[in-house]
Amino acid sequence: MMNWLQSSSDMAERVREHDWASTPLGPLEHWPDVLKTTVALCFASSFPQAIVWGPQLITLYNDAFIPILGNKAYALGRPFNEIWSEVWEDISPISDAAFQGHATYIENFPLVIERGHSREQAYFTFCYSPIRDPDGKVVGILDTVSETTATVFLARRLAVLDAIGLAVTNAADAEAIMTSTTRLLAEHLQVSNCAYADMDADEDGFTIRDNWTAPGSPSIIGRYSLAAFGAMAVNCLRAGEPLVIHDNLRELAPEESASFQALGVTSTICMPLIKNGRLTALMAVHDKSARPWSPYDLALLREVTERSWAHIERVRADADVREGLAAYAELNASLEQRVEERTLALAQAEAALHQSQKLEAIGQLTGGVAHDFNNLLTIIRSSVDFLRQPGLSEERRERYMRAVSDTVERASKLTSQLLAFARRQPLSPEVFDVGLRVQNIGEMLESVTGARIHVQVELPSQACFARIDPSQFETATINIALNARDAMDGQGTLTLRVTGLQALPRIRGDAGSHQPYIAISLADTGPGIAADAVERIFEPFFTTKAVGKGTGLGLSQVFGFAKQSGGNVDVVSAPGQGSVFTLYLPQVEAQDMPSQPPQEARIADHDTTQCHVLIVEDNLEVGRFANQILQDLGYQTTWVTDAEQALSVAGEDAMGFDVVFSDVIMPGITGVVMAKVLRQRRADLPVVLTSGYSDELADDGYEGFEFLAKPYSADQVSRVLLKAMLRH
Repeated sequence: MMNWLQSSSDMAERVREHDWASTPLGPLEHWPDVLKTTVALCFASSFPQAIVWGPQLITLYNDAFIPILGNKAYALGRPFNEIWSEVWEDISPISDAAFQGHATYIENFPLVIERGHSREQAYFTFCYSPIRDPDGKVVGILDTVSETTATVFLARRLAVLDAIGLAVTNAADAEAIMTSTTRLLAEHLQVSNCAYADMDADEDGFTIRDNWTAPGSPSIIGRYSLAAFGAMAVNCLRAGEPLVIHDNLRELAPEESASFQALGVTSTICMPLIKNGRLTALMAVHDKSARPWSPYDLALLREVTERSWAHIERVRADADVREGLAAYAELNASLEQRVEERTLALAQAEAALHQSQKLEAIGQLTGGVAHDFNNLLTIIRSSVDFLRQPGLSEERRERYMRAVSDTVERASKLTSQLLAFARRQPLSPEVFDVGLRVQNIGEMLESVTGARIHVQVELPSQACFARIDPSQFETATINIALNARDAMDGQGTLTLRVTGLQALPRIRGDAGSHQPYIAISLADTGPGIAADAVERIFEPFFTTKAVGKGTGLGLSQVFGFAKQSGGNVDVVSAPGQGSVFTLYLPQVEAQDMPSQPPQEARIADHDTTQCHVLIVEDNLEVGRFANQILQDLGYQTTWVTDAEQALSVAGEDAMGFDVVFSDVIMPGITGVVMAKVLRQRRADLPVVLTSGYSDELADDGYEGFEFLAKPYSADQVSRVLLKAMLRH
């Protein structure tokens, strides 16, 4: 009776047990087909989804939607406007539009929702899609949603950290740094007071040197005893743990609370700074009212404390060095030791700052990847949903099929660019004349940069050879050239210059080298790049272009390719003076390259029905897919799920199959190791390796085997198998 509700999820079970006869929907068996279909699709989805049905706005939802509800545990079957009563004024216009047939997609929508016993600020990215009956009438809404609160808070945190970083970079002394820091932090968190203090040597007392106060709040500058604020304060801070008090009137003993109340403080976060095992300093934010501090508040204060004191230590170290130099004659005996100690302290502070910035970059990268992939998955999911519709015209079916195919290609390109930036892209290096390849690229660029951009190529008198991946080299060069074209706004001069036997300079702190390098520079006559953008130009997802005009991954690919190839990339630019990007790649001696005979005729005559392929794939879904592709192409196939089985069925002479098509990453023996063993048994055995990503391939290349990157199409599989067999 309920074959349509086959899901084993918790929500499916709750739907089966719910008393629907007492609701406007009526018994399950009387539900309309479109509702049954939508519910089944919703419960099969891993994305948080809810269904809002009919004029009564009856709500159903899948397991993934439960965390969105928070403490609204009994939402099933209730009206959507009652479930979200506290924010219905904000979302009802969007709901009304969907019931009128207008789908809505909104990113990072702010809502103050009820969770636990209080309200909290949250952000959501969601899509309200109309659900139509067979006559086209809107009968419900499909709500696909994800919570982006953490992402929004991270962006805000990075913004305030950037502002603080800019302020402290331009401050000349420790007091100026803390004055700027406390003001920016307090204004961002909207607190009554933000202060910093130095601890006494015995760690029993502390002195607040300066503080920022909101209008109407008293200053708390002065010297205090740590013990006066209670045992919890002493124990937490000396152990290096933050002191977090939401309401001291409720949480502390009367005498301890009185110490805070005397300062006009009810809620507090106090962050300790431990250096060399000793409590050195404190930084705190206070509010005159009770306040439920969030994890975001705590994380921000911790990072600001570390950063600010890192800068202060550097400023103090510089001041000490200058003072020591002024008194050089008297202090010469001890100056070297002091400089060494201060330099070490500075290096440690810089290392901590660098680690913090590295974590920021990882967070930005994660957010960028999630954003781009969610966009691509939205297109694929929507297209697949439409393809499931009965009676779809052939024209629309073809359009949605193209959308899926094109989006998969874009996703594949995105992962390829990310792997290139991470220096984990499998490379297939060849020795070739870089100057000749750049000349060909220059001729190609003439046709894509437009008639008003003049492309000129300057080559050395002697050939310069490099052993690099030619495809990745061309991609990197073209990425730089197209950025230059966009910067010049369609008019100017782009100069490609190749110079051999160059030393590798120090670039962004990386060590240089006196070994011979080829320098490939691309100079444009554009407006140049601002100094703050030059510092971040190679970061993934960073772009100076308008929204929708660039992914921010082109120069990341250039950086990753150059570093993975043993070189580097540099940029010199100033506003109004154009830009020069220079690729440095190791120079090698020329080598004889074997010529490859044309294979088109041999491919056309190849009979796949006489070929037996051994498929090695541990992922069952991918394995079934690959097996079906090869059978559709006419091959005989045998599919095994690990390398041990493959080595067994291949036999001691590996003559049981005409070609092997294997994944790289598998439990136990990897595909590369398996392929080497098979080649030892039979030197002419064609082997094709495939992978979405592999450390082994990124480090060592293809090891002489043919390689096909995932995701792949049937046509790509056909071509690479024929290529492998015709080479042996």
